[in-house]
Amino acid sequence: MNIDRIVSLVAKLFVLLSVLLSVYYNQNWLWFTGFVGLNLFQSAFTGFCPLAKILKTAGVEPGKAYE
Repeated sequence: MNIDRIVSLVAKLFVLLSVLLSVYYNQNWLWFTGFVGLNLFQSAFTGFCPLAKILKTAGVEPGKAYE
């Protein structure tokens, strides 16, 4: 599994988790959903993603997006 797939998987899990937490616990968890979305949005333009940088340092194989 490369960095692109891991970043996509983690982002989807965070969005799903935060939406479920907002439904069953507190609506303020939707701020976390927005943060994840904004981070993905800026990553599309700048190529910078904190998780991708961490994974690259850990030695995970980079994909096309985060080379």
